[in-house]
Amino acid sequence: MTDDVAAPLPHRLRDALVAADFTYDRVAELLGTAAHGALARNETTPALRRTTGGSALETLTRLFLLQAVVDLDAAEQALPGLVDRLAAEGFVERSVGEVAARLDVRPYAADGDNLWVVSDLTPGLDGSPNRVGPDHVLGISSASTSLAQLTIRESVGRSLDLGTGCGVQALHLAGHSTSVVATDVNERALRLTRFNVALNGIRTPVDVRSGSFFEPVAGERFDLIATNPPFVISPATGERLVYRDSGLPGDRVVEDIVRAAPDHLTEGGCCQVLANWVIPTGAAWQDRLASWVDGECDAYVVQREVIDPASYVELWLKDAGQHGGPDYATRYDTWLSWFEQQGIEAIGFGWINLRRSGAAAPVRDFLEWPYDVEQPIAPALHAWATAGDAVVDLGSRLVVRTDVQQETLGAPGAADPEVVVLRQQRGLRRARQADTVEAALVGACDGDLSVGQILDAVAQLLDLDPEQTRATYLPAVRELVAEGFLEA
Repeated sequence: MTDDVAAPLPHRLRDALVAADFTYDRVAELLGTAAHGALARNETTPALRRTTGGSALETLTRLFLLQAVVDLDAAEQALPGLVDRLAAEGFVERSVGEVAARLDVRPYAADGDNLWVVSDLTPGLDGSPNRVGPDHVLGISSASTSLAQLTIRESVGRSLDLGTGCGVQALHLAGHSTSVVATDVNERALRLTRFNVALNGIRTPVDVRSGSFFEPVAGERFDLIATNPPFVISPATGERLVYRDSGLPGDRVVEDIVRAAPDHLTEGGCCQVLANWVIPTGAAWQDRLASWVDGECDAYVVQREVIDPASYVELWLKDAGQHGGPDYATRYDTWLSWFEQQGIEAIGFGWINLRRSGAAAPVRDFLEWPYDVEQPIAPALHAWATAGDAVVDLGSRLVVRTDVQQETLGAPGAADPEVVVLRQQRGLRRARQADTVEAALVGACDGDLSVGQILDAVAQLLDLDPEQTRATYLPAVRELVAEGFLEA
């Protein structure tokens, strides 16, 4: 593929995709629930059975998503006047009477818009070998979708897509940023990002730059940084797949990003990282990650999953197409031995959210939360960021969030419950055990009375010392605001 995105190919291809109604929703409707689900598992047979009608939508689905060879006449009808040009640019390969895809052109629904993302072909369909080259450009993945769902979508000035890959995060950022910078070390990824920006008619300026991590933006600051770095934790030996391997040992790449990001954030700016991190034997993961965070930054880290070393090694060896290979067992043993030598007990996966607040006492919240959350989770993370600015004192008039419910547990017929739990129904869906005072306070927070007035009334009702009650529960009130149970 050439680097000349000024040529009409992106616009002509877009016109053809629109004319065929080649969108995420229409493809899902065409395939049906079962076949669409099978395709998500890299199985194409059910979808092939659903796409035999010869329409342009079916042809494009078979060609690009199912990687099936299609008749030349059908390809010409679906891509009028484009087959030869696409072949010259490396999108397809044309033989006598047939056309096969060499790049993936995938419909994508984002923020209510129909988009398309060009990347390398999805490896491993129908159990085929999934070995990929070191400069493989990954397309839409569970990781990229997760980052898109957690990235705060408030309007910002400048944003940075660090390690852009095929450019899908840059497409999202362009929808709510004045300008976007997208960086990567993989030149093929940069060419595809430029093409995807043109293909989708993005009008927001997207500056695509070559270079490693923050080097291409030295001395620059951004209101929002989003990154899904090559975070695979390994000894950094052997063949390197650029989309997942940083070349640095362990979780050094994530540490370096967390340490460097504050110097590239404006005041109030956020950096959001989808990452893996080491959980050392006999040590708290929270302490380790906290040591990386700049003193002027708030940090909200959510550990979503913990994986044991053996499962982790199996996952990524299979991802690299090594499973069943002649040196699979040797690679497996070497990787596990390195984990043992490094004292790595497990690997954590989750979200690191930084906010340059400049506060004298920055907010630090490290949450282990493997439970279901509302998606997209971005609004809940934005609420966390703004809650850090709230000044909560005895004069504050707070309101309980509308989705918070109270659960009580106790023996049947007992006068008082043994346990009271406050539970959010939206966002992170956090839960918090509350004592009688906290439960009564939250129940009374409707904006009419101040925190001090409510605590005094509860103290009088429960025959408690008012001053002591204020001193004991004001910190708890601040926690309830920070955790999203109460709103200022």
